[in-house]
Order: sequence, then C-alpha cells, then structure tokens
Amino acid sequence: MTHQPEPHLPGVLAIDAGNSKTDVALIGADGSVLGSARGGGFTPQKTGGAAAVAGLAPLVEQAAAAAGITAWHGPLTSHVSACLANADLPVEEQALRAALETHPWGASNTVVNDTFGLLRAGTDGPRGVAVVCGAGINCVGLLPDGRTARFPALGELTGDWGGGAGLALNSMWHAVRAEDGRGGPTVLAPAIAERFGLPSAGAVAEAVHLGHLPFARLHEIVRVLFAVAEGGDRVALELIDRQADEITRLAVVALRRLDLLESPTPLVLGGGVLASRQPLLLDNLAARLAEAAPLAEPRVVVAPPVLGAALLGLDHLGAGAGAQARVREAYDQDRPVAA
Repeated sequence: MTHQPEPHLPGVLAIDAGNSKTDVALIGADGSVLGSARGGGFTPQKTGGAAAVAGLAPLVEQAAAAAGITAWHGPLTSHVSACLANADLPVEEQALRAALETHPWGASNTVVNDTFGLLRAGTDGPRGVAVVCGAGINCVGLLPDGRTARFPALGELTGDWGGGAGLALNSMWHAVRAEDGRGGPTVLAPAIAERFGLPSAGAVAEAVHLGHLPFARLHEIVRVLFAVAEGGDRVALELIDRQADEITRLAVVALRRLDLLESPTPLVLGGGVLASRQPLLLDNLAARLAEAAPLAEPRVVVAPPVLGAALLGLDHLGAGAGAQARVREAYDQDRPVAA
C-alpha cells in the first residue's frame, strides 16, 4: 500500500470558480482563513477541463504565499474542496476532479457544481434548495441522505432562462427592436445607448459584434434594466417579472422532487442578480413563493461564494462547530439575510 505524504498544512484549499471570477482560500483545520487570492473566470467549456484547472495554479500559489508558504513537498493541504461553475453534469464533475488530482494541492479532492457551495453557505447542514442567479441561472437541492435535485443548466439547450447574461441579451433584443420598429417602445433603448456612450442600442450591438466593446460589458445592462424598471417601463418590468417566475419554477420543482414542499425548508438565493437585493425582483419573488411554496424559507446569501467551498471542505474533514463558526466569522459582514 502506497503511503500518502502528510499535507504541508492540515486544512482545506477552498476553490470557488465562477463564470466571471475565481476565489481561492487556504483554510486551517480550525477554520481560520490563512491566505487567499482572486482571479478571472473559470471556463472549462472553452479551454478544456485540464487547462482550466491548470489555470488555477497561480492562484493556489498566491494563496499559499499569503499563508507564508512558498514551497512544499507532497500535498499542500489535507483536502481540496472545489465548487466550480460549468461543472453542470456529474460526468463533468468527475473529469474536473481527475484533473485536480494531477496537481499537488490536496491529499483528497472533491468537485461539485458551485450552486452546492451556495447552498452550504446559506444553511447549517445538508438540507435545502439553492437557486443561483448570477451570470447564469441554476438550482440544486440536497437531503441529509445524499439525495439531490439538480438541472443540466446548459442554457437554452436545456430550457434555462435568465441570469445576468440572459437579462442583458433580452434587454438588447427589446431595445434594438424598439429602435427599428419591429417592437414596441421601451426606455431601455436610450438608456442602454447612454450607458455605453453610443448613439443607439443598435450601435451597441454593432460595437460588440465588431469587437470594439467587450461582450462581458453587456452585464452592465442589468443595472440599466432595474433602473428603467423603477421608472415604470413596461418591457423592463416584464423581464424582471419573468425572472422572478423562472426562479420560483426552479425552486418549486426542486422542492417537489425532494418531497420538501410540505415542510419548512431553507431556500438559499445567491449570485450577483439576487445578491444585489433589488426590491422589484425580491418582492415579486416573495409574493410568488408565498403562493407556490409557502413553507419555503428564502434567504439571500451575499457572502463570498468561497465560504461554501470552505464549509464543505471542513465538513469533509469532520471539523467541529468551532471551525465552522470561525470560517463564517471571517465573512461575518456578509451573513445570509432573510429575503
């Protein structure tokens, strides 16, 4: 039997890799945050899983250096807990875990979709449902016996709608059609043009198409959408209403699959769109949930998502309540709050 070398630093390497940013943190076995680093988005669907995981190496090194570790032999720490966007299917989680195992970071490794990290950040144990509405949208549910409810979350191919990217593109769709006469009027058109300093929404579309305006900047339109909706624009209000409906549908289906509709159950809400706590969205969502899932207990998590990865890692190590409380305390200013 091959002897596994002792980790340089007992604890957890927590990784939360999202579409737009990646956070890495070294967590001691006692729950203390020893070092952290932040980088860009995690896109294995574009670069391939092995390359995407290899791209995490500089962040791991930065987090280790922040913890006072500049070199190590054998595994860096006891366990790698990775919550990864675009790990939407179990087969993708398995492939990314295999890629992680080729790096000397943890004596053991787990990979889950990042929505499971959100769920853990907003609950005290493995029971509940989480909906993330950030750049994209996804939902998972979990029971103490390990049963899960999840969705493929592959975009339009699998029936998904919304998230920051979806809201931005739908806003552009309505804005350009309003300008050229194919659609009804909406203040989104001039507001989007003003946001980017261009003469029209159509000009914004052309700038993105020609590469003069980075596609990623379209996410700024979400702020425009809510601002226009606050002024009473019908089209903007309808898009927000549709987003609330979609979040509710995901939550209700997950609760039903796990037989949780008839019992009080945490419903964790997170991601940039929800964490911004826009009243037009949250009030709409609360009204829909009161009717469709009255026993659900919605709560918005605004803590850095890497907290969920850290808690899952400490769970894996069997860390006690003190360690759990200490890592939460590190992110105390961002505690979950009722929706």
